[in-house]
Order: sequence, then C-alpha cells, then structure tokens
Amino acid sequence: MGMAGISIFLTFVVLFLTSIKASTDQTSNSSRVYIVYMGSAAPNSLTSTTASLRTDHARLLTSLSRRKANALVHIYRHGFAGFAARLSEEEAQSMAQKPGVISVFPDHLLKLHTTHSWDFLKYQTELEIDSFPNSISENDDGAADDTAPDSNGSDTIIGILDTGIWPESESFNDKDMGPIPSRWKGACMKGPDFTSSSCNRKLIGARFYNSSDLITDNDSPRDLVGHGTHVAGTASGSFVPGASYYGLAAGTAKGGSPGSRIAMYKVCTAEGCYGSAILAAFDDAISDGVDVLSLSLGSSSYQPELSSDPIAIGAFHAVEQGIIVVSSAGNDGPNRETVANFAPWLLTVAASTIDRNFESNVVLGGNKVIKGEGINFSSLQKVPVYPLIYAPSAKTADAEEPEARHSLDEKMIKGKIVICDTDVPFYTTDNQIEAVKSLGGIGPDIAAPGVDILAAWTGNDTVVTPSGKEAPKFNVLSGTSMACPHVSGIAATVKSQNPTWSPSAIRSAIMTTATRINNLKTPITTDSSSIATPYDYGAGEVTVTGPLHPGLVYETDTVDYLNYLCYYGFDTSKLKTIARTAPIGFACSKDSKADYISNINYPSIAISKFNGKESRNISRKVTNVAGDGEVVFTAIVDTPSGLSVKVIPDKLHFSKNNQKLSYQMVFSSTTSVPKEDMFGSLTWSNGKYKVRSPFVVSV
Repeated sequence: MGMAGISIFLTFVVLFLTSIKASTDQTSNSSRVYIVYMGSAAPNSLTSTTASLRTDHARLLTSLSRRKANALVHIYRHGFAGFAARLSEEEAQSMAQKPGVISVFPDHLLKLHTTHSWDFLKYQTELEIDSFPNSISENDDGAADDTAPDSNGSDTIIGILDTGIWPESESFNDKDMGPIPSRWKGACMKGPDFTSSSCNRKLIGARFYNSSDLITDNDSPRDLVGHGTHVAGTASGSFVPGASYYGLAAGTAKGGSPGSRIAMYKVCTAEGCYGSAILAAFDDAISDGVDVLSLSLGSSSYQPELSSDPIAIGAFHAVEQGIIVVSSAGNDGPNRETVANFAPWLLTVAASTIDRNFESNVVLGGNKVIKGEGINFSSLQKVPVYPLIYAPSAKTADAEEPEARHSLDEKMIKGKIVICDTDVPFYTTDNQIEAVKSLGGIGPDIAAPGVDILAAWTGNDTVVTPSGKEAPKFNVLSGTSMACPHVSGIAATVKSQNPTWSPSAIRSAIMTTATRINNLKTPITTDSSSIATPYDYGAGEVTVTGPLHPGLVYETDTVDYLNYLCYYGFDTSKLKTIARTAPIGFACSKDSKADYISNINYPSIAISKFNGKESRNISRKVTNVAGDGEVVFTAIVDTPSGLSVKVIPDKLHFSKNNQKLSYQMVFSSTTSVPKEDMFGSLTWSNGKYKVRSPFVVSV
C-alpha cells in the first residue's frame, strides 16, 4: 500500500445518502442511561410553539427529578432540547409518549476511529495544477496560492470532540498569537491534573463530561489516551521544528490551520465515547462559539437511525447555527454500507495514504528476505537464529478455533517468534502481542491523508515507548481519525478567509476542488491496486488551496435537509420540532420517497435503483463566488459507457457575484438494462475555475 502512489485505505460511501438499517440493542428492565431528544431549543423570540416546547422540557425535567433522585446525567438546552437520564426500559417507553419528545434511545458507546502530510497535500496540489491547469484557482503569475493552510485560519475556533488534550505539548504553544476572540464564551474546566493555566491563547477551551459510572479517567480534560492530542495537533498544531518519532518521519510538525484556536471537548476515554456526552459537548460547543467541529469517532457494530444517532442529531443543530461539522468515515471498510456518520449535513472523510512507508525486512533461513511495512525497535540480535511457529500450531490441548489462535501453550512458544493472524474475532493486535509476551514469545465526501501520520502525543505514555527510551512527544497513527482533522484544518482556513460562507458552501468548496490524481500523476487506486471510484474516496482527495477559490458552490439549506428527512420517513410535525429555522408552512410532500433524495442540493449526485427503462431528472442550484462579476460557466460531462447525460442549460451566465442559477441533468440509458453501477462527473468551467461534481448511477 503506497508503493504505487496514493491508495485508498478505507471505503467511503457517504456519497450515497441512502437509508441504513439499524440493529437493535438488547435492553433489560434494569436502569441504564437513556437520551431523551426533544428537538430544537427555543430561540430568544418566543412563539406559542416554542413556548410550548420549553414548557414540555421543563415539565419532564421536574417530573423526573421528583420521582428519581440523581437520575439526570445531562441537560441539553443551548443548541437543542432534551436530557440524558437513568431510566428503566418501561420508563423510557413511557417517556417516548410524552408531549414534545421526538425520540428516546439508549446511551450507546461509540468508538474512536483510529507533519509531512501537509507538505504532501501541497505537492499534490502542484501536481493537479500541472496535470489540469485550470482545475484550481491560480494567482496572477500562474503559481498556486501557497499561503494556505500554513499561515491562515487566524481566530477561527476548531472544537474537537475526543479523548482530551495534553496541554504541555509544543504543538499547542501560543507564541505570537493575539488575544482570544471576544466572541468566545467557552470554559477551561479544572481537574486534579488540569488547571486554568493549562489553557492559553492557542488552547482556549477544555471541557470534560461524565456520562457513566463505568467510565474512568473522566475527571479532567487531560488526555490519557493520546488520540485527542494527536487529532488536535493534526488539525491546528503550531509549528514545531525537529519533530519525529524516534528519528522516523522527521521534520517540522504543524497542523492544517496553525493560526486557529483549539477547544477540546473530552467525550471519550480508553473505553469509548458515550452518546450522551457527545450530545452534551455539541450543546456546549454551539453556545461556546466554535466555527468548526471535528469528530474522529462514530458507531461501529451498529448504525443507528437518524432519530437515535447522537452525532447526526448534534451535528444537525450545529450546522443550523452555522458550524461546519467534519467527521470520520470509520475503519470498517472496504465493503459497502460500512461507513459511519452518513447524514448529509456532515462532511465525512475517508483516509488515504501518503508518500511515506516505514519498511522493515524479515530475514529467514537461507538469507531469504521478506519485505514488509512496519516500525521496528526490536531488541532481537542479528546473529542468533529464532525459530518460527504458527500460533494455531501452538494451541493448548483443550483449545478450539478461533480460541486456538489465542490459547497458546507456553512450552511450545517460549523463545520463538510467533506468527499470528490479525483477523481473530474479539482479539485486537495488542491483545495478541501481550499474550505472546506473557508466555515468553519474542516477536467519504472526501478523502484525506490518514496513514502514517505524525502528530503530537501525550508526555507520559510508556506503552508506545521502546525499551530504554523516553516517552515520545510525537507519535505515528493511522485511520480515518487522522484524516478527519486534515479536513477540519482546511475547513477552518476556508472559514477564516470567507467568514460569511455557510457550512454547506465550505463543504462544497472542499469537495468540488478535490483531486483524483496521485503523486505519480496517475489515477488514485484502492489498497487492492484497482482504480478508485467515488465509492472509495467520495469526490477525491482534498487539496489545500483549491477550496479557497472554488468558483461556484452548492449551498444546501435547512429545507434541503428537512426534505431529506421527509424522504427518509420523518413526518412534518416532528420536523417542525427538530428545526428552529424551518420555514413557515413547511410540510413533507405527500409522495415523499427515498428516490427524491437525489434532488437535494448536494455537491455530488447519486441516482439509485436505475433500471434504464425511464429517464431520471435531477436539479441543482449553484452560487457564483468567483468574484469576477459577469462570468459564464460551461458544462463538461464525463459520461460512462451505457449512459446518456444531458445538462439543461449547458451554459450558466452569471451577471454578478453571489448570484444563484439552477440547472437540470437528465440521465437515460443507452442500453436495454444496465448491468453495473456507472461513474462519471459534471464539471462547470470558465477557463479559470473547474467545479467538479462526481455522479454515481446505481443499478
């Protein structure tokens, strides 16, 4: 992976805004934490409807407090209304029938989706300019705008929901930073190992949340896992020269938006991330005044319905308040329908490789060399010969598969190098390593870099420390967790230069300027070396300068999202409770169905269940942000074999900046019955800008 340029590390299918079946959790009659979601928090100007919502909220809270002491875990009141409380199953079912309640669902445990990469992305941008001269905007002298993201993003605030932060890391120094923005209303919470002085002009906020008696290490914003520190450093770390992981990946560490401020919301520990804490962090972040929210976490074993998905719920209300929410796609690919965080108001990120490989060779008897990839600080000597043994061959007498690969006979493996499978159910690689050691063994919308990423680390971690070495100040991690903050940093930079742009405009700018070309000037491939498609990388891999000057943007407004929920199956009464910005008189159309999702004003286009017998029409609207006054964009369609695509009109004549124009696309089959999914794209170009939207026609 990475030997032939960029390859896509994980599948990204959020391009298709399709419904996903949710698995049901088993619950018991015993008390557990449930989330009671009651829609939008009432705005300052009260109407009879919003006054009623406030009354319903207050009545339920008062009733619960009287019936059950210490039942309340969190109260949500800033960005949306509701609360988390300890309830029995019967109480939860009863609560769901109360006035003003949209949904009641168990407090699920979500998981974490777990620098040279910025130089690599800048180099990718230069390659894109060379290969496709007008694919991104250029300065008057023809050179790419090289100012971002290294020096921009000043005074934008990136909120990060993660495992906390290690404030002493040099990546969070506030050298040469100005005063904290006056609009900031957040807090720097104290803990046994965290004081108000732990925050500064860079790290301006730090909160922590306690949602469960089962979670440990949650009494402080300090990061004891490392994940949150790494993510924060990738998104907005300050310049730190001489960074490396014990000499590997050496260079200057920096985040995507070094001038941005960081607000950490500790919602996760090593055990995972509870949905009630995630919602509490969303609620606080909306009130605190963040510009960007970055979430490198999500569901894994289950994919919840939108009405019971804490990330989808919290993000909806954040976007409603003008905050762009960037989330990781998860690490469960490459199969279809494995993406997490699929709601259309999220900007969901897949992970790609960069031009970095940590090679390590295994020398067998007869000097046969097996070339591999890994970081090796082994204490094994070069001269002695160590026997190899396959783990199942060393199983204990009474062990059966798959436990046989983990239940090992100490006498058979002592002093040997044990070869282990990495797909053993219920056992992580760390579990396997520790087991061998103990017995004496010795050995989507967009893609962004997420493999072998160097970034800040906690200062007391001895777990990742090779024998005899001090704890590292930086660490190398891989996953969509690492890709997400790359896009968060770019989003913050775009926001700083275009402060009036909506979250959807920023998302559009990032998606329509993405590249499909790798560092070898060839198409991006998957980890199996096949040509990648929008199923793998969404619109492509993010570029660093293109989103600053996209030419046109697709703005997805609240009505689009409400229509999406209508098509998804929500009824009008619930929607009016969910969205405070719902227009007066809004109602779901009587014939709402999933097929209409294609007409949401999204930067990508998805046609599902295409049988070729009937043509399909979709509509889109674009906003001119070229800043050039009168300008004409012409449609260029990359049409796959077997499909006919007509654009009406095929030219868009803009007379002024910020003008909006609509167009239609008509998809029809040139064969009787299409046999496979088809991929193509529509690009609007005026010679200076190229605004590309991928489309997928699914059969």
